[in-house]
Amino acid sequence: VQLQASGGGSVQAGGSLRLSCAASGRSYVMGWFRQAPGKEREFVAAIRWTGGSIDYADSVKGRFTISIDNAKNTVYLQMNSLKPEDTAVYYCAAKGPKGATYYDRGYDYWGQGTQVTVSS
Repeated sequence: VQLQASGGGSVQAGGSLRLSCAASGRSYVMGWFRQAPGKEREFVAAIRWTGGSIDYADSVKGRFTISIDNAKNTVYLQMNSLKPEDTAVYYCAAKGPKGATYYDRGYDYWGQGTQVTVSS
């Protein structure tokens, strides 16, 4: 599975961005992670291709929305009410059904990162 992430950019605090991740094939779970300078990669959100099960990190609940367009094999991350602490490189990833969705080492495929910068 090849993943192509896009949609990053620079916005002011309170603004919105939508990230996209186009997949060449389907796995079972699609996830978004992010890594800020000097910090470890952290879980953001995950969704199953079949829908019905979505997970979010507490830090983004109520502000970010993950969704899937099955026809386009694309996963989206709509990010609203962005904060400076959301600044990071965002990665999409794919995995099988086993293991926790928030555990990055459980993901088999990774896209290239896309930079999100939020200024205050």
